[in-house]
Amino acid sequence: MSTQPVTAAIVGAGHRGLGYGRYSLSHPEALKIVAVADPNDIRRAAAAKEFDIPAEMQFNTAEEMADGPQIAEAVINGTMDQHHAPTTLPLLEAGYDVLLEKPICQSKQDLLKLLETVLRTGRKLMIGHVLRYAPFYVGIKERVLAGDIGEIMTIHSEEAVSYHHVAVAFIRGRWNRREINPFLLAKCCHDLDLQAWLLSGIRPTRVSSMGSRMYFNEANAPEGSGTRCLVDCKIESTCPYSAKKHYLEQDLWGPYCWEAIEHIPEPTEEDRIESLKTDNPHGQCVWRTDGDIIDHQSLITEFASGALGTHDLISGTARPGRTIHICGTLGEIDGFMEDGKFVVRHPDARAGEEYSEEEVDMNVSMDMHGGGDLRLVEDFIHTVRGEEASISTTDVFDSVYGHMIAFGADESMVSKHTVEIEDITPAR
Repeated sequence: MSTQPVTAAIVGAGHRGLGYGRYSLSHPEALKIVAVADPNDIRRAAAAKEFDIPAEMQFNTAEEMADGPQIAEAVINGTMDQHHAPTTLPLLEAGYDVLLEKPICQSKQDLLKLLETVLRTGRKLMIGHVLRYAPFYVGIKERVLAGDIGEIMTIHSEEAVSYHHVAVAFIRGRWNRREINPFLLAKCCHDLDLQAWLLSGIRPTRVSSMGSRMYFNEANAPEGSGTRCLVDCKIESTCPYSAKKHYLEQDLWGPYCWEAIEHIPEPTEEDRIESLKTDNPHGQCVWRTDGDIIDHQSLITEFASGALGTHDLISGTARPGRTIHICGTLGEIDGFMEDGKFVVRHPDARAGEEYSEEEVDMNVSMDMHGGGDLRLVEDFIHTVRGEEASISTTDVFDSVYGHMIAFGADESMVSKHTVEIEDITPAR
C-alpha cells in the first residue's frame, strides 16, 4: 500500500467537485488536491484558497490543463453535465484517471466515445454513482452475492422527488429543459445504475417507457397565483412551492437558488429578496416557467437473463426517498433507503407459516446520499493506486449500460415504441 497521498486536480469547482475534494481535508494522508480548473474566477479563487493551490496550478479550463505536462495522478470532474464529455476526453488522453460526477454525459454518442477512449487509453474512469456505496445498498448487494434470494427475477425501484427538490432543480432550476438532460437521466441514473450493478455482467436488452409533464403547467396554476412568488402572487402565504418559504425562511438549497447572486460576496436579505423579485429563476411560479422537463415517468427493462427491471420516477411528493424490491428464485428483499434498513423474506411452507422475515438495520449515518459520497472517494483512491476495490466497484460497462437504459427509455417515451439496447460488451 502506498504511503503517499494520491494527487488530484478539481475540474469544475462547484459544490459536487468541492464536496469530493474535501475528503483531502479530513484525510490528507490519502488525497491531496494540487490544482483546480474552472472558468469562473470567483469559484476558482475560492477553491484555490480552500485547498492552498498556488497560482501556477490554477487553470481556466480542463483543456488548458490537459495540454500541459501531467500535474496529478487523477482528476475530480464536477463540471456541469454538458461539459462532462468535452472535459473528460482530453484528460483521459493526457493520462489522468478520472472521477466523473454523474450523469456521464448527455448523449449516447458521447457515452460510446468515452467508453472507447477508456478502453484504448487504459485509464480508469469512475462515475459518481454514490448510492453504490451507501451502506443500505451495499448490504443488499452482499445478500445478492451470497445467493440469499437466488437468481434475480425482478427489480422494482422508485424515486420520489420532494416538492421542494423538484422545484429548485427541475422546474425552476438548471435542469428544467429536456435539451439539457432528460429528467430520468439527471435524477434517476443512480437508480438505473443500481439495477445494472445488482445484475452486474448481465446486460440490458430492451426498454419501454412512458411519461409526461402532467402537473407543472399553466393549466394547473391555482387561482390567484402570479408569475413570481414575491411580486404578484396572491396565494404565496399558503402555497407549498413559495420561494419565500423555501429559500428565505427555511434557507433550503442555497447552492442552487443563490447562484444568480454569487458575484455578491456576502449578500444581504434585501439582496436575496431583490434577486427573487427580478431575474432569479427560482423566484418564478412553478406553474409558469419556460421549462419542458417531464414530471413523472415509468419504465421497464428486460435483461439478457430474462430478469426485468422496473422504475418509477415521481415528483412533487411530500416525503422524498428511494424504494427497492428485488424478487429472486429463492426469496426477496425490499426496503426504503431513508429508513436505513431492509427486509429479507423467504418462503416458509411449515404449517401455520407463510414466510420468514429478517430485518437488516444498516445503522446508516445521515451524511450525503445515505453515506455514499465519501466512501466513493475512498474507493476511487484505492482504484487509482491499483489496490483492491470494493464490491461497489465494477468495470465501466455497468455504468455505461445504466445510462444506455436511460437514453433508451427517453427515446421510447417519445417514440412510443420499445427500444432495443445495443450490445457494447466486447467479446471475452
